[in-house]
Amino acid sequence: MSDTVIQPRPLGHPLAGQTMSGARMIMQVLADEGVTAIFGYSGGAILPTYDAVFLYNEQQIRAGEPQIPLIVPANEQGAGFMAAGYARATGRVGVCIVTSGPGATNTVTPVRDSMADSVPMVVICGQVARASIGTDAFQEAPVPSIMGSVAKHIFLVTDPTRLEATIRTAFEIARTGRPGPVVVDVPKDVQNWEGVFQGSGILPIPGYRRRMTDLFHRALDDLEAAKFFEMLGEAKRPLIYAGGGVINSNAAVPLADFAESFGIPVVTTLMGIGAIDTQHKLAMHMLGMHGTAYANYTVDDADFLIAVGSRFDDRVAGVPARFARNAKRIAHLDIDRAEVNKVKRVQWSYVGQLPEALQALLAYGRRKKFAPDYSAWHAELAELKRVYAMNYDRNSNLIQPYYVIEEINRLTGGEAIIATGVGQHQMWAAQYCDFRQPRLWLTSGSMGTMGFGLPAAIGAQIANPRRLVIDIDGDSSIRMNMGELETVTTYDLPVKVVVLNNFGDGMVKQWQKLFHHGRFASSDRSLHKKDFIKAAQADGFQYAVRLDRKEDVPRVIQEFINFPGPAFLEVIIDRDAGVYPMVGPGKSYDEMITGDHIPSRYKVNITTPGASEMF
Repeated sequence: MSDTVIQPRPLGHPLAGQTMSGARMIMQVLADEGVTAIFGYSGGAILPTYDAVFLYNEQQIRAGEPQIPLIVPANEQGAGFMAAGYARATGRVGVCIVTSGPGATNTVTPVRDSMADSVPMVVICGQVARASIGTDAFQEAPVPSIMGSVAKHIFLVTDPTRLEATIRTAFEIARTGRPGPVVVDVPKDVQNWEGVFQGSGILPIPGYRRRMTDLFHRALDDLEAAKFFEMLGEAKRPLIYAGGGVINSNAAVPLADFAESFGIPVVTTLMGIGAIDTQHKLAMHMLGMHGTAYANYTVDDADFLIAVGSRFDDRVAGVPARFARNAKRIAHLDIDRAEVNKVKRVQWSYVGQLPEALQALLAYGRRKKFAPDYSAWHAELAELKRVYAMNYDRNSNLIQPYYVIEEINRLTGGEAIIATGVGQHQMWAAQYCDFRQPRLWLTSGSMGTMGFGLPAAIGAQIANPRRLVIDIDGDSSIRMNMGELETVTTYDLPVKVVVLNNFGDGMVKQWQKLFHHGRFASSDRSLHKKDFIKAAQADGFQYAVRLDRKEDVPRVIQEFINFPGPAFLEVIIDRDAGVYPMVGPGKSYDEMITGDHIPSRYKVNITTPGASEMF
């Protein structure tokens, strides 16, 4: 007897009571959940569901209704990152459908990447028939064991009467609380099973729903607000430290309202970029390992740190005891209780939904007519921005990557969706691009997955067909998923792909130069024979150009941006260009290396990290 909870809708689902296959039920639930695109690669164990997608879209055409396109990548990893790009750019749940065995294992990396960055995604995997599970059947993989350790949740559907409710519950778990990827492993015979479609119903997950109910009904009361404002009232140099949780919870508007109302400046993490308009007068930009020098010095100077949707990770707080070293108090607002006091001890915390919490604090402050004077602090920050501004060798005869990104930014004005791979180009884009609003910055943060940029840009373009989408990539990173160039042209997507080519693993080479006496073990690509332009042309790019003269940069980038369809640009950049500032692993902000063109507050001696330090 099934313990599925049936929750009939007031008017009932129009298809309730109809007999259909499990595969058709999957497809119908996807449609009911508002899915507008599916990303995936077919195979034997998922064929029934792919057939259901085909039949659904055929029916939609006959009815004159919108289809749900199925975007087929070069491989399943690309499909996972496309679904993640779709989710990151919209806030909606991305959907990836793959076959069993290698199809499922190829999605492990995007699933883990999405878990690490709190991205809502549902991955539906085909599986061998129930009777064959555990027999090492053709293309069988232990998906629950593999995915269970990297996903927010994993379902293996062995009771077909629970399939419909399981898919709905997967969406619920993916989007609620701290978002994340949910994997549903569906045996082929369950897809082929026929039963009655209920049109409603979810699985009983009482513990999870109880926690979510507590979060949704949690309200920041006046006593908590009073304690917060007592600390804020004693501060002379308050600072908001905003992370990816602000983006994920759609809290950017209340965050900006709160910051503006009380004049509190804001620094953001890599994942928090866009939480506040980067051109806002209170924006102090990105902090951390490759944050701006003035942002990191701001953190050092602050006397009250307000962490919002951020988690004090090692890229920000390399030495937790010395992070925000002058802060007398720290406040922390987050959706996830596990993050509070995990790395850094705080004096005030709130666990709940960020938009409502920020609105409650704002309302309390206004009621109490809280009107601080932080003019001296603002003057100090303006001076920090002036003295320690981002800069580079502007007189070099070689093309500097910073110049290229400045030109892209000049033309796009902070309104484009920018996706990146992982490496130096990722950090240059974070440092030199503007973002006027959330969900314009798509990058792999916690996992740092090379090959993320191109498929993520494709997913974002599918989700935002009228928006300019640019993948800023590196020559090594794009190689990881270069097969997706063909996906761009197959679907005639106007994605713009720029490859900053420094003939190697630039970030690895930078570390080798600093900490391994310049031994470029396995990181130099100068002898490789890859011709990116011919590759792009072979994949159907009508615009594929190599830029190797500095004087051509403005003209060529304008042509590239304005080209009406898919466009590919390879830029031969200075091979020795580095990412600065840089806070080495296990170092604090007073040990930040600023390079040759950005001043430093301190005399810094570059030392090799300890053997146990992470990359």
